[in-house]
Amino acid sequence: MEPRISLITLGVEDVAEAATFYERLGWKRAESPPEVAFFQAGGSIFGLYGRESLAKDANLPPEAAPKGIFARSTLAYNGRSKDEVDAVLKEAEAAGATIIKKAQDVFWGGYSGYFADPDGHLWEVAWNPFFPIAEDGSISFPE
Repeated sequence: MEPRISLITLGVEDVAEAATFYERLGWKRAESPPEVAFFQAGGSIFGLYGRESLAKDANLPPEAAPKGIFARSTLAYNGRSKDEVDAVLKEAEAAGATIIKKAQDVFWGGYSGYFADPDGHLWEVAWNPFFPIAEDGSISFPE
């Protein structure tokens, strides 16, 4: 298996509502049927799919797709500076997110905070001085 992630899909209560939140953050929705929403996210695709439909697709019972904040994973957005972290958290809050942790200096030498989208999915917004960000937004380990 090649070391890459092609698609990240979040299970959500209401696809249209969730898609509107991400559109308010400036993300551009790709042509897709109403039961799913896709967004180009750098070299990957970000998807939104009904929570229970996602569980069914994986051959799991609906209760296997928990609701609420922190259902075992987080997503992350790395910024190029502390100021960008603060700006992204403000933008997310204005779009309807809940700030879970205000940005602050952290033990590993960076700066980060967290927000939850309207379905409770956690996003870390961080500045990491050890992971350079290329002009195209890609991130990689330093050489």
